[in-house]
Amino acid sequence: MKSSFFIAVHFFGQALTQATFPVVLNSTFATSGARNVRIDTGTYGPPVEEVHYFYDQWPIGLAVSKTGRIFTCYTRGSYAYTLGEVINETAEAAYPDQVWNTPPQGLSTVSNGITFGSNDEGHFISVQALYVTPDDTLWVLDTGRPTISESGRISMPYAAPGGPKLVAINLTTNSVRKTYTLPPTVHYPDSYMNDLRFDLRSNATESGGGIAYIVDSSNEGRTGFIMIDLATGDSWRQLNQHPSTQAISEDVPSYQGLPFYLRQPGHPLGFQGEGLDGAELDQFGEVMYYSALTTDYLYSIETQYLRANPNNNPLADKRASDNVKNVGQRGGNANGFSGDSLGNVYMLMPEYNAIYIYNYTTQLAVPYIRDPRMVWPDSANVGWDGYIYFTINQLPYQPDWNDGVDGRQYPGLILRSRLPDGASKNTLLM
Repeated sequence: MKSSFFIAVHFFGQALTQATFPVVLNSTFATSGARNVRIDTGTYGPPVEEVHYFYDQWPIGLAVSKTGRIFTCYTRGSYAYTLGEVINETAEAAYPDQVWNTPPQGLSTVSNGITFGSNDEGHFISVQALYVTPDDTLWVLDTGRPTISESGRISMPYAAPGGPKLVAINLTTNSVRKTYTLPPTVHYPDSYMNDLRFDLRSNATESGGGIAYIVDSSNEGRTGFIMIDLATGDSWRQLNQHPSTQAISEDVPSYQGLPFYLRQPGHPLGFQGEGLDGAELDQFGEVMYYSALTTDYLYSIETQYLRANPNNNPLADKRASDNVKNVGQRGGNANGFSGDSLGNVYMLMPEYNAIYIYNYTTQLAVPYIRDPRMVWPDSANVGWDGYIYFTINQLPYQPDWNDGVDGRQYPGLILRSRLPDGASKNTLLM
């Protein structure tokens, strides 16, 4: 006897069944052959559409503006530029221009025999993440840590103050509006800023200018959150090396059915060690959901504890640490996050070529989309048009993780899928 079980969950009191959230419990299955042998199709959820194809550089982050402009970034190695704008279906161009993408003194420098990333505040070194706010501002997160080759070995130099920065670009004039740099007490030499979120409400900070939340996912150093008061430029850290921000040791995920170990040229066999990675605010800005890349657990903390500056409150660190909540396992490792107007937190699941949703009203992880083209979904962005956009870059097959052998095959992708239940961009925090 055949049976079909539908996922029926409630978002803010409204039942979502196949009609509004088209995912059935057995929707990955079909049959094949004369005897109807059951197979896993590798697909569920709303249709996944191909938006853009990359043939020159592998993408990391992306952001979509209110008018539909798409911006992408690329961690710098030998690439010609690190921030670009999509100009047609198969091409991008340096943004805002090639000058900003070309540091005059190069990407790195040597001091006392130690290689550091450039300390150039006026040019992009290596951009990791992007975000567009409704005031038509593109926010650019520059790690200041490019990938370079020294004596035949690939390495990432330490950051020098001035290189790591947050840059605000006015999309109407395509000009830089403001640059925020970080002191060495907030951004360490081995920090790696991975992603960012914003709360621009006037009551988010005492200054009334809004706040930026930045993820430090450092493989080598102290994971945690970095906050910037956008009005004053003051910055501080929270959850420094808290267990919830750290990678699970010796984690062995599987991608496309293959167990993954980190194989870097010149190093013994290792494990992916990236800590705090995905982060997303709830739709009211009161809770931050987050996790390391190599963990199956999702965590949360009320943002009041992240907003508390330890420089002004000696108990701020302890209160933040004491108020972390483990909201449970979600079914696998997760990469980038995004969120929408209904409080859905979209978690990119590279082990399963999928995106899951966590919503605090259900307290469950539920399937959203799964598609064989999603070979490492890396970064996601909910647009104003009712779609979620995300990059595909085949990251586990890059040469730095595979003994110098590049197993990726162009094109990289930007994909998109329609949001469930009429969800849209969350503008409550703007």
